[in-house]
Amino acid sequence: MPKMKTNSGAKKRFRVTASGTIKRKHAFKSHILTKKAKKRKRNLTHMTTVHKADMNNVKMLLAI
Repeated sequence: MPKMKTNSGAKKRFRVTASGTIKRKHAFKSHILTKKAKKRKRNLTHMTTVHKADMNNVKMLLAI
């Protein structure tokens, strides 16, 4: 059986931590930033974790 390939888009968007959780960036921080409040943009800067419901799909894309 051939090796599982990692999805190219997923490997650019997700990072796996040492404990096995998956980190992701927030959406809505790339353009049209003038109408968004400073506080909102600042809160979108930080990394967060992938939701439990999406974990299996992301793991499949990353071939973990």
